[in-house]
Amino acid sequence: MSLVSVSDLHKEYGSVKAVDGVTLEIASGEIFGLLGPNGAGKTTIINTLCTYSEPTSGEVVVAGHDVKSEPEAVRRIIGVVPQDIALYPDLSGAENLRFFGRMYGVPKAMLARRTAELLDLMGLSQHARKRVEHYSGGMKRRLNLAVGLLSDPVFLMLDEPTVGVDPQSRNAIFENVRGLNEQGLTILYTTHYMEEAELLCDRVAIMDEGRIIALDAPQHLINHLGKGLIHVGVKQADEEMLVRLRALPRVKAVTYRDGTLAFETVDAQRALLEIIALFNQTDTAMTSLEILEPNLESVFIKLTGRQLRD
Repeated sequence: MSLVSVSDLHKEYGSVKAVDGVTLEIASGEIFGLLGPNGAGKTTIINTLCTYSEPTSGEVVVAGHDVKSEPEAVRRIIGVVPQDIALYPDLSGAENLRFFGRMYGVPKAMLARRTAELLDLMGLSQHARKRVEHYSGGMKRRLNLAVGLLSDPVFLMLDEPTVGVDPQSRNAIFENVRGLNEQGLTILYTTHYMEEAELLCDRVAIMDEGRIIALDAPQHLINHLGKGLIHVGVKQADEEMLVRLRALPRVKAVTYRDGTLAFETVDAQRALLEIIALFNQTDTAMTSLEILEPNLESVFIKLTGRQLRD
């Protein structure tokens, strides 16, 4: 059953189409990943789901509530953890939680218990009275996550929750996310780290230029699109060369862009031998070579033509 439904969402800022006809559903109890380069439309979608930004057109429904006609009802059932740390450095961890709890309208009788629970969940109980300005980056990230959970939401949005944290804190956040999901919490997770999406997400949507260009379980995308990718740098490649390369038995497709030949193959190792043999015949020199491991990163590169961090 879908908890979140987005239908033909458009968001325009003047002549700029930030989101261009996005349709997706997030099932109750799943971790849904939203991936894409800067400017792809991810933040605009999150802002719409949060009711911070009203769509130009289309329909967005969260747990049966329309974001345009019932924004207050939506806000009561969601939690948001922004990429930028949203904490008061001169307050302690516990004081931050109590302050934001009052801001979110958490009942006073519930707030003290909720504060203690979340500090314990995030491994911050022993630092509860320490001012946040003395927290490490990872501790701030975990406290930021705790703030997003104060109102006990049914839908949690995490925007780049592990940026700038050490490996230990990153693993702690992973465990927190998994644990919350196992308790039934539905989560929208955006990240620049493909391995995080592979590890955590039940399904992912890959966005580019305001549109969804792929949506499926990570392993399904990898099995279908992520195998046998090779990038070869050459000084030039004319149409005749491209025709000969495309005719190789183990080459499914090849494109040439900015001095790089991008191959999609059925068997990368054997296809490479065929490519090298043809280069030797035509006296073509390679300036670089990269065989991409079959993973979500290679899927993304194939679909968008660039690294996610570009």
